[in-house]
Amino acid sequence: MKKLSAILLALICLSLTACNNGQKINGHNTNTAFKSVKMIKNRIPNETRLQYEIAFGIIRDAKKDESEFLKAVDNKIPEQIIALGKEIYQQRKNENYSAYADYTSWEDMISKFGKERVAQDKFKNKKDLKDNPKDNVLYKL
Repeated sequence: MKKLSAILLALICLSLTACNNGQKINGHNTNTAFKSVKMIKNRIPNETRLQYEIAFGIIRDAKKDESEFLKAVDNKIPEQIIALGKEIYQQRKNENYSAYADYTSWEDMISKFGKERVAQDKFKNKKDLKDNPKDNVLYKL
């Protein structure tokens, strides 16, 4: 009985460890890094998803060398990616990087991108309804 409970405890610990690994980016190569990001993006809460996507893009833009980029993102969890993205944003903002001239802060940038995404989703949904009238639940009477 003691052996069974010890084995069960070990399996539970192993499974909890395995779940945590699914939240880390695999930076073995660029392909696995992007696959990891896509998988993680679908598992994190909506509140942080946009920040995660933008932060990853900022890191990718800042680290042009592939090995430097992979080293920066390898084994990182979403919170670490967001923190690194914010750090790079602030460094570039302080250096008057032209792409960030329209934003007063990280939060302002996230807010504006969020509004753009909502507008794109609305447009996309309307376009899909026009393109696929059979899927449209709005019938003409």
